[in-house]
Amino acid sequence: MKRLHSLVVISLAAMLLFACSGQQGAGPQTVEGMQPVGTVDMREVQAAYIGSGTAGSGTLFFNGRSYPFKVGGLGVGGIGVSTVDAAGDVYNLRNVRDFAGSYAEGRYGFAFGTRSAGDLWLENENHVILHLHAKRTGLMLSLGGDVMVITFDGT
Repeated sequence: MKRLHSLVVISLAAMLLFACSGQQGAGPQTVEGMQPVGTVDMREVQAAYIGSGTAGSGTLFFNGRSYPFKVGGLGVGGIGVSTVDAAGDVYNLRNVRDFAGSYAEGRYGFAFGTRSAGDLWLENENHVILHLHAKRTGLMLSLGGDVMVITFDGT
């Protein structure tokens, strides 16, 4: 319960900071000229009704090693419930410990049964950027933003 409380506080604080900063967030222009330095696979469950919440896990593949992690987050926008299987590239990661943290996420997409579409661009406070291609299953209309917190297993 203490971990959930910490996750909620961190997520809300990060959302406020990103909202006040006026940043446009990560996108294709952010990684122009950069090469991916790793990849990531993750699975989340997302539920939304105006506000949204996510929980899940994944694996970072970096420098020939794999690193399991946990995912959680809170946000605004959307309605429905879906599972999200996402895979993509990691940019601007120099040290594995910089991967964990709060990622601001602008999201759009839909799920209707097994038909889905969506693309995710995330950036954390260490300027690590994730570009994920998401496949959703369920019934969900997602348009909004949230903060996703990644922690390594055991932390």
